[in-house]
Parts: sequence; structure tokens; C-alpha cells
Amino acid sequence: MTWFRPAGSLREGDADVVVTPGTAPWAYSGLRVWTLEAGRSISLQLDGEEGVLVPLSARNVRVSIDGAEYVLAGRDGVFDAVSDWIYIPIGSTLAIAGEGGEVALCTSRATEVFPVVHVPAADVPVEVRGAGRATRQVTNVATPTSFTGAHKINVCEVITPGGNWSSWPPHRHDGIGDCTVNNEEIYYFRIGREERPHGDAAGQGLFHVYTVDGSVDETVTLHDGDIYLVPQGYHGPTVAPPEYPMYFLNVLAGPAEDRTMAFCDDPEHHWIREAWDEQEPDPRLPWTTADGRREVR
Repeated sequence: MTWFRPAGSLREGDADVVVTPGTAPWAYSGLRVWTLEAGRSISLQLDGEEGVLVPLSARNVRVSIDGAEYVLAGRDGVFDAVSDWIYIPIGSTLAIAGEGGEVALCTSRATEVFPVVHVPAADVPVEVRGAGRATRQVTNVATPTSFTGAHKINVCEVITPGGNWSSWPPHRHDGIGDCTVNNEEIYYFRIGREERPHGDAAGQGLFHVYTVDGSVDETVTLHDGDIYLVPQGYHGPTVAPPEYPMYFLNVLAGPAEDRTMAFCDDPEHHWIREAWDEQEPDPRLPWTTADGRREVR
């Protein structure tokens, strides 16, 4: 069994990526990714879904939600800057347009209606997590602590500098056994190179997933644009080779009424978190801010 989806394998219609509860092995989380083209508008209806729209490598993204118009400033790429984003309520009629670049619509099945919220990049919290070679940047787009105006959906971005590990120590949130947290998780990867603002086709990385019952235990080679669906099991590490920084967009949702980003560490490796107290954070982080990419590496 594998939940790995190589780049291009989830194309559908005009979308580069389509993950829905109908195509994934679960009931809540979803993701659509489009490459915008001048003169073309993307239209859809969020029936029973709430959404978080994040520009990945697009600027001046025009968004219509039930006839109300918004413009997202966006960014040149995921390694370039933190972006603004917009929350879209369930039942919305949505249209997206722009002059080029990539946008991601993160979704979750939901039943409660919340208002539209456009969050400026400067208001998106950036966290440096871990230490030593396990230091990474977590950009809290729509997490329970950074954004309360949603029913089910959780969204964050992670940047792992070249040579570092992320998703570490291995952890799960599958509702199995003594781990009561239950969130389905999507990983959407972009692999960078040198000073480029977005992904690079030559980039590589690694990702490890293993389930409690042993039915899945795999380490996959990642390339730019790949996706891994995690309905259950421990996941980690994600490994960025020294020459290729790694980005991933996480979408999480589940049955609990109270949104949570909690997890259960593999007890064999939980001690690693205490070891970080004796290590310094990687000085390359934070990698990006609302003002752009930091110059000092």
C-alpha cells in the first residue's frame, strides 16, 4: 500500500492537483492547485466545504466570493516570502484569476459557516521549530492558535533548509489506540535550489511513513510537486539534501468539533525533543517573512 502521489498523477481538468474525500482514503481533507493563466478564470462552488486560498507563486490574484471582490498580493514563490491568504466559507461561489503562477485551495468538509477573512502576510505568524539539524520554519496560516474563524480546516507551511530534517521526531494523529487525535493530512512538496523563489525539477528529498500495524513502512524519494497523503501512521522524517531546501504545504482536518494540531510522538523517539534544549537553532531560519526572503544564510 502506498499513499504517495507523484507530481502530475492527480491532474484533473484544468487543475494540476485535485485531492478530495472522493479521491483520497478519508472523509475531510482536500487540496486543489492551479497554474493561473492570463485571460482565464477558475470557477467552482464550495458545496459542504470551507476553503483557504494561498498564493504559492502568483501575485495580484483576483478572487470573487459570492460577488465580492478581493485581491491577494501573493509572492514570487514559496521560498521567496510569506503570503497573504483568504478564508472562504462553505457554500461559496468562487472565481480565481491572475496573470500566471500557482495557487492552492486547501479545503475541508465542514458544516458551520464563518465569514470571509483576508489575512495580510504581516499577520501570518512565523515560528522557528526544533534545533540543530532538525530546525525548520513553520508558517501558521490557519491553525487553531493563529486563526479561529474556521470549523475544521488547519493549514500550515513548512520550510526545511538544505541538510535539515523536518516532521521529526516521527508522530501521528490517526485516532488509533491511545492516540485520540484524528486528523487526515496532505503534504504538498516543492523542492528548491539555490536562490530560486519556487521549486526546481532537479530537486530531491526523502519522506518516511510507517503505521502502527506495520501494513505501511516506506521511505519515498520526493521530487518537486509530489504529494503524500497521510490517513494514518507515524510520519517523519522529511529530509532535505544539503543542496535542496524543502517546502511543504500541510492541510489537516478530521471529525473533532474542536480544531487541533495535536499529535502523538513515536514513544521510542520522544526524547529527541528534550535533546533540542542543548542545541542551537539553525541560524538560516526564519527563511522567509512577510517582507521577503532573508539575505543572510
